[in-house]
Amino acid sequence: MSEPSTINQKNRPFVRFTGHPTPHYHKEETGLLNSVDCVIFGFYGTELHLLLHRFPYEPLVGHWALLGGFVHPEESIDDAARKTVVKLTGLQDVYMEQVYTFGDVYRVPTDRVITTCYYALIEVEPTLNQLSHEYGATWQPISKVLQLELVYDHFTMFEKALEQLRRKVRYQPIGFELLPEKFTMLELRNLYESILGRPLDKRNFSKKILNMNLLVKLKEKQKGTSRRGAYFFQFDEKRYQELVSKGFLFEI
Repeated sequence: MSEPSTINQKNRPFVRFTGHPTPHYHKEETGLLNSVDCVIFGFYGTELHLLLHRFPYEPLVGHWALLGGFVHPEESIDDAARKTVVKLTGLQDVYMEQVYTFGDVYRVPTDRVITTCYYALIEVEPTLNQLSHEYGATWQPISKVLQLELVYDHFTMFEKALEQLRRKVRYQPIGFELLPEKFTMLELRNLYESILGRPLDKRNFSKKILNMNLLVKLKEKQKGTSRRGAYFFQFDEKRYQELVSKGFLFEI
């Protein structure tokens, strides 16, 4: 199993071989295919969603599947995963994490394929039209995904990614990656309830979040939700980094 890693972290130095390699020392080895599969999460309405498409290849054509692609010789696994998400969504600087490497011998019956799973957190709204038109991909609510049959081991990938997201979202403010720049407190609570899979006390949640001093309250209100309307908030990333440098711990 590979160690979970955030792929948008700063590059770190590593040892490079600069001598003369033994030619074809691995020629006796059989070929393997390396791929990446992306569990792409989005938040829409009041529920966490997963991006799926209909598998285009026999014998599983038409079944639901995650989106992914093969790793080319000139690119790293992280680059291949990032390229997949950018190609599908058109969004740059997407939050992504490596989840697990799946290497069961018969996970794909037709070929020997080792795949590395990543999850990504993106805003749903900017991608709705492009995804449906170009790739036949659709956003499916998590409550529905739990009832679906996905190709190969894609459902296990989804489960592991969701489990990792649920752990991480409680101790780092990555949930804000799923929200637009401005949001209401209700939308924020709905997001955390959907990810964690359980209800949260309204007053306690709001009090805890506001006491962290990570949100900027805007003068603008959301119209049409109530007579008075709900104030919009923004996440203050700069403030969060300042607090972290002083030992602050985010916890929901």
